[in-house]
Amino acid sequence: MLRPAMSSVFPDNSAEARRAALYLTLQQVPPGKVVSYGELAALAGLGRAARWVGRTLSQLPDDTRLPWHRVVAAGGRLSLPAGSASGAEQRARLRAEGVTIHNERVDVRRHGWRPTEHNG
Repeated sequence: MLRPAMSSVFPDNSAEARRAALYLTLQQVPPGKVVSYGELAALAGLGRAARWVGRTLSQLPDDTRLPWHRVVAAGGRLSLPAGSASGAEQRARLRAEGVTIHNERVDVRRHGWRPTEHNG
């Protein structure tokens, strides 16, 4: 179940509260589904903070259990370079979850997370 928007969970708008809202929402993205940076920001109650989401996720520790690999750019585009270690890891994790990648994109109609339709 999707958590309430940040403003109803956290009375302040501190950096810590924003990160907590982001992480709470990200951990709900089920295996085999993806969400864009912008959609994740909106679902977490962070408005149009897609770039902030990307920067914040890039700073996660290597041993994080958050499903960072399920976050893609607009239109399903994979934003991590294919030749990079993190890009290779993202692609491998998505494929292991049954996500199809074609021309460096994920089919968001098929694999996009819609919290109102999916409960998982």
